[in-house]
Amino acid sequence: MYTPVAADVAKLRNITGAGMMDCKKALVEAEGDFDKAIEILRKKGQKVAANRADRESTEGAVIAKVNADNTAGVIIALNCETDFVAKNDDFVKLAHELAELALGKTKEEFLATDFQGTTVAEKLIEQTGVIGEKIEIGSFETIEGPFLGAYIHAGNKIAAITSLSADVDGAADAAKAVSMQVAAMNPIALDETMVSQEVIDRELDIEREILTKEGKPANIIDNILKGKMQKFYKDNTLVHQAFIKDSGVSVADYVKSVNGDLKVVGFVRVSLT
Repeated sequence: MYTPVAADVAKLRNITGAGMMDCKKALVEAEGDFDKAIEILRKKGQKVAANRADRESTEGAVIAKVNADNTAGVIIALNCETDFVAKNDDFVKLAHELAELALGKTKEEFLATDFQGTTVAEKLIEQTGVIGEKIEIGSFETIEGPFLGAYIHAGNKIAAITSLSADVDGAADAAKAVSMQVAAMNPIALDETMVSQEVIDRELDIEREILTKEGKPANIIDNILKGKMQKFYKDNTLVHQAFIKDSGVSVADYVKSVNGDLKVVGFVRVSLT
């Protein structure tokens, strides 16, 4: 039988906010699969986060860059092993230089690009020897759009880029504000049409099981589920979320207040946990 280590239990607790023993039992039942463990906790009535936590790495610097005309952007995670290295000024400077170099390239093109007389890939190997920790590019996300704005959260652990539908007065501030929203609230999709059927089916299954256990009559469960899904979309899709700077309006409404024709058309987000 799978026995979770303390670090995994603590990690699941950090992701979900559930109790230590509940997390341990869920991990045992899920045989170490974090996503399954989260579903198990939710089905048992635990109030845990519905959205997924990024778990690609534990330390490093996440940097977002947008080109001069705000039409192309990239977010990279320069990963390392310890927080001590991640906070080093030279390491953060290197991450910014590499992100700038990554603009307009695929990850493969980026790694093969010349950097200080060698390729980026070779530079990472060199820095591994110099620093004494494994240094590598983890997440690598690109985005294009009519007008982009970026945000890097203090500490360089989370970064986001938002695409707006047009370059209008106020677009720069709006794109940054929505990118802050993305960084803070981690939406799973732009709107309900962009949520995968797999996620919808899983959410319906979880909520149906909870309602059944609560003793709700079968003939009204479907109607309750419609309301549950509307709330799910409101909480988890970007344009429907309450705007963090003014909870009385949605993100879509905030953007419209900047310009009546302005819309959010895309976003990317990278986080280290």
